[in-house]
Amino acid sequence: MNAITIVIGSICILMIAYRLYGTFITARVLKLNESTPTPAHALNDGKDYVPTNKWVTFGHHFAAIAAAGPLVGPILAAQFGYLPGLLWLLIGAVIGGAVHDAVVLFASMRKNGKSLSEVAKDELGPVAGFCTGLAMLFIITITMAGLSMVVIHALENNPWGTFAVGITIPIAMGVGLFYKKTGNLKLASTIGFVLLMIGVFIGPSIQDTALGDWLTFDAKTLALILPGYAFFASALPVWLLLAPRDYLSSFMKIGVFIALIIGVFIINPGIQFPAFTQFVGGGGPVIAGPVWPFISITIACGAISGFHAFVGSGTTPKMINRWSDIKVVGFGAMLVECVVGIMALIAATALQPGDYFAINSNPAVFEKLGMSVSQLPQLSQEIGLSLEGRTGGAVTLAVGMTYIFTKIPWFSHLAPYFFQFVIMFEAVFILTAIDAGTRTARYLIQDFFGEVYKPLKQVDWVPGTIFASALACVMWGYLLYSGDISSVWALFGVSNQLMASIGLIVGATVILHIADKRWYMLTCLIPLAYLFVTVNYAGYWMVKNVYLNSSATGYNVLNGVLSIIMLVLGVIILVTAIKKWISVLNSPQGKLKPISA
Repeated sequence: MNAITIVIGSICILMIAYRLYGTFITARVLKLNESTPTPAHALNDGKDYVPTNKWVTFGHHFAAIAAAGPLVGPILAAQFGYLPGLLWLLIGAVIGGAVHDAVVLFASMRKNGKSLSEVAKDELGPVAGFCTGLAMLFIITITMAGLSMVVIHALENNPWGTFAVGITIPIAMGVGLFYKKTGNLKLASTIGFVLLMIGVFIGPSIQDTALGDWLTFDAKTLALILPGYAFFASALPVWLLLAPRDYLSSFMKIGVFIALIIGVFIINPGIQFPAFTQFVGGGGPVIAGPVWPFISITIACGAISGFHAFVGSGTTPKMINRWSDIKVVGFGAMLVECVVGIMALIAATALQPGDYFAINSNPAVFEKLGMSVSQLPQLSQEIGLSLEGRTGGAVTLAVGMTYIFTKIPWFSHLAPYFFQFVIMFEAVFILTAIDAGTRTARYLIQDFFGEVYKPLKQVDWVPGTIFASALACVMWGYLLYSGDISSVWALFGVSNQLMASIGLIVGATVILHIADKRWYMLTCLIPLAYLFVTVNYAGYWMVKNVYLNSSATGYNVLNGVLSIIMLVLGVIILVTAIKKWISVLNSPQGKLKPISA
């Protein structure tokens, strides 16, 4: 198998899906029209509710949803071979992920940009709303910790990478201020991109200097810095940091993966991994469980991801300029993210298996596999970093892309720059998701605790903003500081897909109320049936075999308790929804009361 065949076939499938299925979902199922203003216009406050250019909104949404997931998940899942991950990415994205994202975004916009928990409360009742809010709070906390863990292992003792990532913050704020003052998006984007490139290329000059020493952080220090950064980022106006950096990093990311696609066509690297490895039955060094259900747990973003529900009912619905933008922003961004996931899978499986497992395994574990490394020692020497045992997926992607790019004759001597550039744009995307995720957690906390203290529900109340942002950062910061990638990522995967199930439950309920034909709700029920069974079995497997198994490496009672609570909440929400569906289906079609706008 070669990479070109996979790329061409996948892009054709996704383009057809966008043209046909995307149009069906938005035009026939959701019946989008411009008869009413979007929440961004109706509630424009210049801070959270801001009508935004379609492509800037696409950039923000894509950057927020396409963080570590489509990069890391497929790389970790390469342990099973190239075929399981490829099939799940394509089927999951078209049938599940794109539908989930578009429907959740639509449902939130119909409720003036409310969070999914508030939408669930309106559609399914107070019990489901409370359980959804509680589940979302648990899940967003775990998600932020899981995403941040990837950044930590990429920037640990890497001053060049830390500098390249850190400098994006003032650059993005400068772009935001420049665009707000001039309105010239093209010029602002060009200046921002040039400055980002300068940041990468001057990175080597700070190594072995006082600044380089100051930017050399260990994992524990980074685990304190990231939540502190997120606290300030989540409280700033959306146009100042979040939107401009999302926009810049989105098109940088798309540009990089277009370049990777071109590189694949020039080099046409062979896929070094078999379709299935010996670890499909479980017992692998990267993922302990079997290919099912863990292929659908490890690969979330890129196929279907509950984290998207946070963004689709958090920041994005408050920025959409026209209802018709849902097709591009909701459905389209998910399919583009699928392409990113496929390219990440190619980058991983184009490596020699020995190099792949050396990066993604503890050195002691790798030694027991009986494999030998191929090109990794040479690349480690060129970059000046030891690459063995840098788990988490980010380093594997950087190595895989570096291998592909440096096989092009003109780039053969630029391995260190390619490596650090990929690390930089991975970290920027993860930070973007942390920005959006922490801001969304802030909204959730204000909604949740606002039932007890009413002023907290006011998103423009400064003391409430500070309290909610600080609480969100403390919660996920604790998990980040005390965890490791194997325990946190597995917990993230189960909780993330449970959130996707909840999003599909709410989406099916909304469709049942508004659609001309009741069977349209099957667009949500079919992916829901698979995902709900998968996530519950995976959660049970992890609790039994890992979290509450004192002899297992990942033994962690807290993770086990969190898993059980989340699974129980998911069952309560589904049972409540089924009762609601039966009630609606037993009522005359013509007497259905449409949900309020």
